[in-house]
Amino acid sequence: MSSPNVFDPKHYPELDSGPRVLLGPGPSMVHPRVLRAMAAPVIGHLDPYFLQLMDRTQDLLRYVFQTKNQLTIPISGTGSAAMEAAVANFIEPGDPVLVCINGYFGHRLTDMIQRYGGEISTIHRSWGEVFTPKEVKEALTAHQAKVVAIVHAETSTGAKQPLGDIAKVVHDQGGILIVDAVTSLGGIPVSVDEVGIDVCYSGTQKCLSVPPGLGPITVSPKAEEKLSERKTIVANWYLDLSMVQKYWGTERTYHHTAPISANYALYEGLRVIAEEGLENRWQRHRQNAELLWEGLEDLDLSLHVPMKFRLEPLTTVRIPDGVDDLKVRKQLLNDYNIEIAGGLGELKGKVWRIGLMGYSSRAENVLLLLTALERILSKQ
Repeated sequence: MSSPNVFDPKHYPELDSGPRVLLGPGPSMVHPRVLRAMAAPVIGHLDPYFLQLMDRTQDLLRYVFQTKNQLTIPISGTGSAAMEAAVANFIEPGDPVLVCINGYFGHRLTDMIQRYGGEISTIHRSWGEVFTPKEVKEALTAHQAKVVAIVHAETSTGAKQPLGDIAKVVHDQGGILIVDAVTSLGGIPVSVDEVGIDVCYSGTQKCLSVPPGLGPITVSPKAEEKLSERKTIVANWYLDLSMVQKYWGTERTYHHTAPISANYALYEGLRVIAEEGLENRWQRHRQNAELLWEGLEDLDLSLHVPMKFRLEPLTTVRIPDGVDDLKVRKQLLNDYNIEIAGGLGELKGKVWRIGLMGYSSRAENVLLLLTALERILSKQ
């Protein structure tokens, strides 16, 4: 390594990450049109053209979320920033909150809520299972929670949580429902208005096939009312939606310098989705997931989640006894340029996580992965 005072270009080569077929839990492969959009010249974040782009982006986000919510914006930060925005804005110190935990990201919600002073009660399911409306209702009755947080598509387990009846239970108790749709938005129906989700957040790097860096969020009128009635100031200045919405709203009040190129990417990614059509996109994710599931079972591999609750964009497959988890993933990467991921938390070392999200969800990727896995596993 060079001395701190001597710069040797040989030690700092040009970027060359090499080809990757991204079939892990995120990021997904980025659509070529999105990459081209990111190369457009940067302009000011209050430039008239960029302000027009903001309006169009909001319209497209409403289309993908399937909502008419006025407060629908991309948070300038990753999906975790959108998660924290949901927590910081709608939970005050002492608020009773119910968190439904059946995977890694339920635990992350709990961690965040604790930091903002929420009085937490939890219900649990094994990693890979989902909750019933009855369970949620009983917990709400016992703890009188006015906010319920739940994960729609649990990235750590590959489980898809039905939400419609749970939203009704929450609303019947006078509460609001916060939903993590980081891995579902753009890949399966989220149906914010139809389901009755009050606060729904996501990330750009999964089924939207946009680089990580923005966190779409949408807020219902009921939740906006709760925000306006807060007794305390939002503890996170940067993520205070009462301020951020003035930048994205008609006032255009300066709040922060928006990441221009990231917003270019999101706009183009949403245009790609709108051109394909949501229903066509959901069908594509389903067809490719079924192709993957059938192929994995043909290799005598077991899937972790039952078919009824299996998540199309993210599949968890059990690692066979005697197979070296890390060795297989390294071979996939080194020999075939394919990335998949191992398990998190309770499933660490027990499953592989295979993502078919957005631009990555293509039949040729599925067949390439299945062929590579068959060759690797036959030698183990």
